[in-house]
Formats: sequence, C-alpha cells, structure tokens
Amino acid sequence: MTQQLITADDFLPLPKQAAAEQLVRPSLSYWQDAWQRVQRNRRALWSLYLIVFLLSFSFILPLFAPLDLIKQDLTQISQAPSLSRSSLIVATLPWQGKYAEVIAAESSSDFSQGRVLGLELAQLAHTESVRLIWQPLPGASYYQVYRHILKPSGMTDLGLPLGDTEQPQQMFYEDRLKLKTNSYYYSVVAVNPLGQTSFYSTLKVTPQHATSVTDAVSRGLIDAAQAPSLIGAEIQLKQHLLGTDQLGRDMLSRLAYGGQTSLFIGLVAPFIFVAIGIVYGGLSGYLGGRIDEVMMRFADFIIALPFLLFMILIRVAMGIGSGESGIVPMLVALVALSWPSVARLVRGQVLQLREQPFVEAAQLMGAKPHYLIFRHMLPNVMGVVLVSLTFAIPSAIFTEAFLSFIGMGVAAPTPSWGAMCNDGVKSFLSHPHELLFPALFISATVLAFNLLGDGLRDALDAKMKGSH
Repeated sequence: MTQQLITADDFLPLPKQAAAEQLVRPSLSYWQDAWQRVQRNRRALWSLYLIVFLLSFSFILPLFAPLDLIKQDLTQISQAPSLSRSSLIVATLPWQGKYAEVIAAESSSDFSQGRVLGLELAQLAHTESVRLIWQPLPGASYYQVYRHILKPSGMTDLGLPLGDTEQPQQMFYEDRLKLKTNSYYYSVVAVNPLGQTSFYSTLKVTPQHATSVTDAVSRGLIDAAQAPSLIGAEIQLKQHLLGTDQLGRDMLSRLAYGGQTSLFIGLVAPFIFVAIGIVYGGLSGYLGGRIDEVMMRFADFIIALPFLLFMILIRVAMGIGSGESGIVPMLVALVALSWPSVARLVRGQVLQLREQPFVEAAQLMGAKPHYLIFRHMLPNVMGVVLVSLTFAIPSAIFTEAFLSFIGMGVAAPTPSWGAMCNDGVKSFLSHPHELLFPALFISATVLAFNLLGDGLRDALDAKMKGSH
C-alpha cells in the first residue's frame, strides 16, 4: 500500500464559484412572505388603500383643510352637491301690487265652474319672494292662494294654504316664506260671498336662489357701503362639494369629523377586546384542566348576555338619558361582550401548539409558563388574531352606526356616520344626499375591512401557499 503525504496545500480553500454563491430565491421571513402575498391579492391591496384614504380623510384632512363642523349657512339649507353656487342680492321692501275693480257675477253663470285667469309672475321669482298676479273673476269676494311641491290633482290636493287676499280688489299675493330652489305649484281659488269656490288655476314656479341685502351684509358677503349698488347683482356663495344638511351645515365637514367618531369606536374597541381575548384565551388554553373549564364557562356566560339590554343598563348606571351621547357606554358594552369570541379562538390555537415538539423542548430547558405563552404560543397565533381583528373592526363600526341610527349611540351635536344616517333618512325623498353620503362611507369602510380580512386570511394561512 502506498502512503500519500498530506501537505499544507491540501488545506487551501477551493475556488469560489459565482453560480454557487448566487441564491435562486432570497430567504424571506414568515411576515415578509405574507406581505408579498397580500400585494398579489388586488382586492386586499385596494382595500388597504381605501382604509388609508378613509383614515386620512377623517383624521388628517381636518388638520389642513378649513372645515367647520358647526357653522351654518342658512341661505343654503339641504342644498345638493355643487362646485359653485351664485345668489341674487335682493331688497326686502314690502311689495304693493295692483288692485282691480270687483266685477259682479252674471245671474246665469255657475261660480264653481269659473276659473281665475291670467295667473302669472309679477317679477322674477327668487327664494326670498314669489310675487303672483291674476285677473279678477266675476262674483269673487276674495281669493285663496295655495302652494304645493307636486302638481295638484284636484281641489282637495292644492297643498299648503298660504292665505287669503285681504280685499276683494286685491289681485296679487307675495310668498315670503324662505323658499328653496325647487319647483313649486301655486294655485289660486276664488271665493264668492256665499262661500262657493271656483275651480283652481295653477302656475309652476322655480325660484332663483337669492339673499336679502341685510343678510348679505350681516354674513359678510358684501360690504355695507356697496350694498345699495349691489341690489340685483349676483354673488358667489361658499362652495359645498357634498352639499349641506337640513341645518345648513357643510356635509363634507360633517363626514370628516363624523368619521373620527365612527373610526375611533371601530378601531379602539376591537383592539381592546382582542387584546383581552388573546391574554384570556392564551392562559386558558395553556393551563388546561379544571381552570380551563371554569374560564371557558365564564366566557360562555358573557356570550349569552344580550348586547342591547346590557348597553341600556350601562347607560342607566352612568346616568345618560335619552338624547345624550353614549360613546362611553358603547365602548364598554363592545369591549365587555366581544372578547369571548377571540378568547375561544386563541384557546383552540394554544391547545394545538401546546403539544408541539418545540414547546416540549422549551419546557425541558426550564422555560416558565409566562415565557412559553408570550414567547412561543402567542406569536404563533398572531396570524389568526390579526385576521380576527380585521373582521371585528367592521362589526364594531356597523354596531356604532346601528346604535346611533336608533338614537342610542352618538347624539347631537357630536357627528358620526350613523347619526348622520339617522338625520338623513327623515328627508331622503326630497334630499337623498343627506343619507347616501354617510351610508356610502359606512359601506365602503365595512367592505374594505372585510376584503382586507379575506386577503390576510389567505396570506397568513400556510395551507393556502400552494394555491397561489
């Protein structure tokens, strides 16, 4: 057998190969891989962008934009969304129309078959004043004036009675009841000395938006020195991109500040009860045995409590009456009754992890219970908890909206999307934007968090990796 001598050259490192050094795929952590999978899920990614937009709209926009929560614009009550709006400056002096001679009725004529003729506008109709004139009807002793938002269908459907003429010779009437820029139907009916009424005559009027010169000066729209010369001119009013509500408040401002209330409740309450559920469920699952049985029976008892009744009891205990804002009772009720569902979810995960080899190895090395729970078990259930949190947030937002809608949540003057829906539903048929905008924000928020939760569930579930 030949002997081979070992020299120092045999211990020299082999030449490195560039191809061997280059990694085909970079090493990613669990959370890095999950984030990349969320980015590949377009629905989840766009939902995340929408959530960031809603948070920015509610919490960042009021810091930089001149949004006023309580300022009222009484010249633009329940106005629809618009980019710009002009108003006619008008004087508010009393109007004296024309008088005509009373014409006696013909003996053979039927007064009820007659009709007032010549019903027309005396001047340009605007929201401060609508001036009507007509011709006399033979046999009439006075005239009745009505106003309707719909076209009358008969004598019993003339609308709101505005008043009667004071004298038989008065052939004019002025409506000064602060109108809106909607279409109105004015009807005039003649009445004879016997109380018989003629058939009605109707005129459709769409008044132009106007502001009295005194209001314009008091609100700072025009200078007092130039007021007389500006009568009859048009000025630009403040823009309301999303319109105004029934009290003349800007809807954009109300939605931004209302989002602060709704999102605050929708984010704070879930974070608190999810944290409670994590600790409670983690301890119950790790300790097991009799302690686990008692803790879970207490959680089942909490789940059985009716939420609405529990919140009413909290309101009564805190001395909050009807019509008062109940943000604190709402938060207490959400936190007190919502944590058991998270606790049961975490407990189930911990029961599975407790039998894993890495937990047994840590126990053999002398790890304490609190170390095992917070170092090994809870981090491994955070994926499930995060998905649960994204589903709990829209549920809390919807609960706040529902309670505010029925008058048990946020009350005026504090705005919230649910409270705005409660106010807007009263005038939905005539001013739908007052309900549609807050309802749209609630729907978009709930949908965005639900879609994000679906995306996180797919991204954090190891079983789903092979399906993408």
